[in-house]
Amino acid sequence: MPGMTISFLGTGSGTSTNSAHTVIVYDCDDGTRLLVDASSGNSVARARLELGIPVESIDTVLLSHHHFDHMSGLVYVQQARAQARPDALPLDVYLTKECLKWTNQLCRCNPSIGEANQDGVTNVAGRQVLRWHVVEPGQEISLGPTTAVCFPAVHIASAVGWRVDSDGMGVVFSADTRFNPELIKASQGARLLIHGAFRIDEEKEHAADRGHSTSGEAGRSADKASVGELILTHLDTGFSREPQPLIDDAKKHFSGPIRAVRDLDQVAISSP
Repeated sequence: MPGMTISFLGTGSGTSTNSAHTVIVYDCDDGTRLLVDASSGNSVARARLELGIPVESIDTVLLSHHHFDHMSGLVYVQQARAQARPDALPLDVYLTKECLKWTNQLCRCNPSIGEANQDGVTNVAGRQVLRWHVVEPGQEISLGPTTAVCFPAVHIASAVGWRVDSDGMGVVFSADTRFNPELIKASQGARLLIHGAFRIDEEKEHAADRGHSTSGEAGRSADKASVGELILTHLDTGFSREPQPLIDDAKKHFSGPIRAVRDLDQVAISSP
């Protein structure tokens, strides 16, 4: 039966003090491995010891936006990968034009980088180590049998979420967003929706002021999109310790399976 394993290496919000920042690995049955966002440091390194996912096994990255807690770990991923596989092809990174601008600035701060431009990044020896692929919302990306498409998020300029389809299953990552009708459109019929849950509905205004959703809004989105399952992530410190209020809030609106994930949780899904 076709399936996918999703490994949550970082599940904390940008202000979390007890969880790593956002980074997820998708392992599809067709052999495709995707890194979705890159956290803010060496969080990906823990995956080798704890989950058997070495950094150097990553060849493709999907970035949602240029906030530090989602993309600044890319420099570590690239360096660790290059050390383990010095002759590997460049790491392919899919991102928006605005995200590219800030990611290039980040890379230029690394002394091992020779040049960062609109095409990618070379090391001091002149070898290309990162290859940029600028995407627009709605543009389908072929990753072998697996496909990916981004959609606008309601957060900062050019922020996007991602839908990945593999073996007839759709998995949607909301990225950072306020309540988002575009997400609902992109999530129609998805097997799984991975959605940020910064606060419960009682703190809706606070969440919106920070550019984030409540768990209740995640539940409403899951219901409107008729998804099969909802996972809550991007949790702030208190809810990471005790996520039940988030789950209870989402359950008011979505009757399907709901769980909140912690760092290093793995979820296996299969076709209905």
